[in-house]
Amino acid sequence: MMGGIPALALSGMLASESRAASGNPLSPKGSALVPKAKSVIFLFMYGGPSHIDTFDYKPNMIGMDGKTIEVKTFGRGGHKNQGRIVEPRWKFKQYGECGKYVSDLFPNVAQCVDDIAFIHSMTADSPIHGSAMLMMNSGSLVSGKPSLGSWVNYGLGSVNENLPGYVVMLDQSGGPISGAKNWTSGYMPAGYQGVVFRSQGSPILNLQNLNKMTVPEQRTLLDSLNHLNQGHADERIDNSNLAARIASYELAYRMQATAPEAIELENESAATKAMYGIDQPQTEAFGKKCLLARRLVERGVRFIQIYSGGAHNDDNWDAHGDLENNHNHHAGQTDKAIAGLIKDLKQRGLLDETLIVWGGEFGRQPTAEYEKGSGRDHNAYGFTMWMAGGGIKGGVSVGQTDELGSQAVMDRFKVKNLHATVLQQMGLDPNALSYFYNGLDQKLVGVEGADPIIKAIA
Repeated sequence: MMGGIPALALSGMLASESRAASGNPLSPKGSALVPKAKSVIFLFMYGGPSHIDTFDYKPNMIGMDGKTIEVKTFGRGGHKNQGRIVEPRWKFKQYGECGKYVSDLFPNVAQCVDDIAFIHSMTADSPIHGSAMLMMNSGSLVSGKPSLGSWVNYGLGSVNENLPGYVVMLDQSGGPISGAKNWTSGYMPAGYQGVVFRSQGSPILNLQNLNKMTVPEQRTLLDSLNHLNQGHADERIDNSNLAARIASYELAYRMQATAPEAIELENESAATKAMYGIDQPQTEAFGKKCLLARRLVERGVRFIQIYSGGAHNDDNWDAHGDLENNHNHHAGQTDKAIAGLIKDLKQRGLLDETLIVWGGEFGRQPTAEYEKGSGRDHNAYGFTMWMAGGGIKGGVSVGQTDELGSQAVMDRFKVKNLHATVLQQMGLDPNALSYFYNGLDQKLVGVEGADPIIKAIA
């Protein structure tokens, strides 16, 4: 029936979505604050990078390798009261005017520490990947809730009717556990959910006009289809899915011209490509995603999430066995591109209005998971995330874990505090932004609300 209209994932193609469901999507719906950022780029290190081997310097652990100590941990292996210390496997050096200690895993990001705010006391509600991923993405341990990107686009609307407001780019090895549940729009209209973009080839699968219809022919077919669908929708009080479908056809029509242009990296200079590591096999894939993120920010896309790490343990940061091999691999793939993104945004005057968030669903324990080897189990009691740009104060560190990095002991922050920070930097009141569903004014930060981390880093 669709002829030349692309067979798109209808529920995910919306930047200009259901006007029937919640008013004009191009206008703000949240309580307006003074925005510091216009866009968010969330660099998601799926699997749980080890904070004590990256950005949380623990010099007291040096010399303790192999020593069994009393320490309470809770991860995939359950509750334990003691464990064998695995001291940090990489050396730390001080960088920048702030003198921040960073491990040799991230020599390029280390050059940007004066633009970064490190949060060393993050905590999660679950040490299990699936539920922790949902919590970090949607503020809930169970599926079915709108993701952070959906809330941002719901609250602010879109500034570009030709591209999605919420874009997701997956690792080349595949998507994370639970897949699309991590970028769902939940109980909001289907159009607010993330759209999976690719950094090469067709940006979105099935976007091409396979039947070679002319533009006028497509327009005529689309108008006829919209007329029939709108007549069906007018007979019903609320049919947000159909409204989203109608709008998704329109967006698909516009994106046939717009989306391919957005990913044309050929026009970028050789120096820019080298800055992102696109000229090297190890860093090419993640570098292309980061460069594409910059191009999407320039075109008004509100929320972009880039995943490092796929579904299988060997393909993500989940270092249960060989910590050195795992983290060398994934840091080696991402370090140069992340630094390139920060530097490129800064030199173009875009860093001040682009909020970058880095982190995983949790951290890792200071002790070994097994009798042999250097692998660490999951740690939801204390880990590190960082932010840069978007009005965030650089060169600062907030919060603290204990001398082993086993748990947060100062200024403990929850995931909802991180979410509240993102919303506030985007000009949205996290405790006022709500969506009425199931008889309640639902909020990303929960009905009890949450304070942003802003006081310390902005």
